Amino acid sequence: MKKIFFAAYDLDLGGIETALITLINRLSEEKEYEITLGLEKKEGIFLEDLDKNVKIIEYRANNSKIVPLRKAINFFKRLGFIFKYKNKFDFSASYATYSLPAGFMARTASKNNALWVHADYLSLFDGKEEEVKHFFENVHHEKYKNIVFVSNEAREAYLDAFPERKTATAVINNIIDYEKIRKLSQEEIEIGRDTRVTTFINVGRHYEKQKRVSRIIEAAERLKVNGLPFRVLLVGDGEDTDNYKQIVKEKKLENEVIFLGRKKNPYPYFKISDCLVLSSDYEGYPVVFVEAFTLGLPIITTDVSDSCEEIQGRFGYVTYKKTEDIYEHMKKFIEEGYMIQNRFDPIEFNSTQIEKLKKII
Repeated sequence: MKKIFFAAYDLDLGGIETALITLINRLSEEKEYEITLGLEKKEGIFLEDLDKNVKIIEYRANNSKIVPLRKAINFFKRLGFIFKYKNKFDFSASYATYSLPAGFMARTASKNNALWVHADYLSLFDGKEEEVKHFFENVHHEKYKNIVFVSNEAREAYLDAFPERKTATAVINNIIDYEKIRKLSQEEIEIGRDTRVTTFINVGRHYEKQKRVSRIIEAAERLKVNGLPFRVLLVGDGEDTDNYKQIVKEKKLENEVIFLGRKKNPYPYFKISDCLVLSSDYEGYPVVFVEAFTLGLPIITTDVSDSCEEIQGRFGYVTYKKTEDIYEHMKKFIEEGYMIQNRFDPIEFNSTQIEKLKKII
């Protein structure tokens, strides 16, 4: 039995955390691996969903404002981790790209290690290649044997900055627990399907710099002005939620744009919706894409990740990163609908991604 180590920040609600839990649980089911999860913070709503056979350890860096004390404590913490876990695993991975403690744990735990990259960092840093280089140098990317990307777009952005590392890279999409998703989608919720209107749903963190939910709100204003029957369900919250609520109030869209907050189980809301809408400027490989595929929900998304290849003409529409284009496609969907032509096979999808990972392990 091979020993595997994953490192992450925490297990709070989010797409990356959902993907990590699904991956670890899937690997644990196969009985080929003994899995340990190292967390910078042993906390989060998903802790209870982790397979009971997975061992969890916490490596929390000291954040004392007294610099000499902080450095001394963290020095001995590092020594303790090295003494206990250095090269004790057959494979290790830092699943939180940005987390320096997670990176330290993964690089220490095994020589056969990988850094997971969940975003197109060139887009994240507004096309500034020097900032991309600085970010990856800061997380010591050169010390990893493998760099795993969740989309081709993210991989290409990285290779623009580090073409010499091409042979170290791989693309592995986020897998899904499709049986769990389908089961959870049947749970009863406080609102139901409204056949009088077209229901759009957006699921994600309210972080304007990335998610640009304001585009959906602005598109909703135009749809209302033109007398189209619709509603938008916003599942999620974040630092910009209050700002979004204020915009909705100012535009008198309270009946059309409905804030539902964070939901550990968002899938019943997929079931009462007609279309998933993403308005982001950049993404890795959105977990909500595959969740929508699984539940047969058409998608309208901005051109992020591998959406042109995965979505356009197969599962929905891909738009420019502009309010006008999002509005036009929402309007088109209300008037014409969208019939998905390609049946999604989650079993084949998951198997393909797992086989890619096994080759690295």
